[in-house]
Amino acid sequence: MTVTARQVVERIGAHVGVPPRPTTVDGFLAGDPDAPVRGVAVTVMATLDVLHRAAERGLDLVITHEPLYFDHHGASDAVLAAESDPVYAAKAAFVAEHGLVVAHLHDAWHDRRPDGILTGTARALGWLDAGRAGSPGVYDLPPTTLGELATHVARALGARALRYVGDPGTPVSAVGLQPGFQGFARNRQLLARPDVDVVVLGEGHEWETGEYAADAVTAGLCAGVVVVGHVPSEQEGMAELGRWLADLVPEVPVELVAAADPYRTVVEP
Repeated sequence: MTVTARQVVERIGAHVGVPPRPTTVDGFLAGDPDAPVRGVAVTVMATLDVLHRAAERGLDLVITHEPLYFDHHGASDAVLAAESDPVYAAKAAFVAEHGLVVAHLHDAWHDRRPDGILTGTARALGWLDAGRAGSPGVYDLPPTTLGELATHVARALGARALRYVGDPGTPVSAVGLQPGFQGFARNRQLLARPDVDVVVLGEGHEWETGEYAADAVTAGLCAGVVVVGHVPSEQEGMAELGRWLADLVPEVPVELVAAADPYRTVVEP
């Protein structure tokens, strides 16, 4: 029995447990939705490297959490095409040549209760059972230090360029988790909570969240902030999707095609 890309996406919508937002970024970004599917790749970010590896594995439906062409709302796609942007052109040509279908699944997976991205990330960190009742994204952990926490997060999520603000020896136990980019207002609200010691986030603007965290540390109001990187902070959330989706689409293989953390740090001689 065959299944089309549209049918896969429809099954997700029917089983995710939340109605679609009136205005959403979710939907098809490239390819023919009615094309039969040989395999499904789930990924946090459909980089060209991910697309290459998906095609090599025969996974011709790519479900990505982040946009295909660098703009969350897709507003710049037409501009990139009109300008013959070379990176856009290379990516679009590869998608067309290999008959890939790319679908964006962002809003519904976050809107799911519990949030699919948050659940997968917490699972990978070993924090699922430590979640605070009535406060999603806050975890009460055994006492540790900021430095030890940052090291654990880097190893558990494969974040090779993780950074943090604060003294590594500061004791912490109550941790807020905000994968991806959630903006300064949400970062600030969590950092300012007296019942949260440290916030682990995907990324944030340095002149906003970074400065606020530095000032909060100086004022003695929190231990600091751990900046994981966008891709590693949400990757395990899409692994969670892959496990969930495999049961919904038994006709074809469903695999996580992990996006590499694109950032590296300089190793001092």
